[in-house]
Amino acid sequence: MKTLFITLFSLTALSIQAQTADEVIQKYTAAMGGLDAFNAVTTCKITGTVIAQDNNLPVTTQIVNGKSMRTDVEVMGQSITNVYNNGTGWKVNPFAGIETPTDVTGKELVDFKGQAFLASNLMDYKSRGHQVELLTPEETDGITALKIKLTAKEDGRVTTYYINGATYLVHKSVTKRDLQGMEMDVETYFSDYKDIDGLKFSMSRSQKVQGQVFQEMHIDKIELNVTIDENVFKQ
Repeated sequence: MKTLFITLFSLTALSIQAQTADEVIQKYTAAMGGLDAFNAVTTCKITGTVIAQDNNLPVTTQIVNGKSMRTDVEVMGQSITNVYNNGTGWKVNPFAGIETPTDVTGKELVDFKGQAFLASNLMDYKSRGHQVELLTPEETDGITALKIKLTAKEDGRVTTYYINGATYLVHKSVTKRDLQGMEMDVETYFSDYKDIDGLKFSMSRSQKVQGQVFQEMHIDKIELNVTIDENVFKQ
């Protein structure tokens, strides 16, 4: 019996590994609802809670798909605000001494820009000019994960996506980020996928550094194609 299970697993692994990067990405994209469907959404409003250092912080994100993004996190009566608007970005963070709108540049601006698109970098990698590579599958967290390495066009940042070989939904991603002046691998885990108007969204996400959770996000509501006042993106 043990030999049978080993043989079955080996055959499954071979079948999974035989796929190309494009085939895996196509299946992932289809499982999420399709690239065309994501691109057809005009606006999106997301409300939820960020959990950091045992604090539950209300968060609201407003998006004009492919153009603008604004995220507001409420902290002790004040707001941490990140904004991207058609090529430029700004932020306010009174807890970091940034009490008035301040321009963002470099990798931070690239991060903000990425958040203005509902379709992920992986889903839309061709039109954004990113490079992808299929890595060896890996057993992780009880699943067989297909691994795609994506190298971003704009800043060269490398992100590895772990895609569930059974559902073709992203289980986690790993990318290097600057945290308090140090470059570290940040693991983001995606769970609780829900269908919103035919599109799938991960409603729960947790981020780990060196195996320790430092931030979680739980989404309560996602509204698509709603009215958003574009003045909120102006500095």
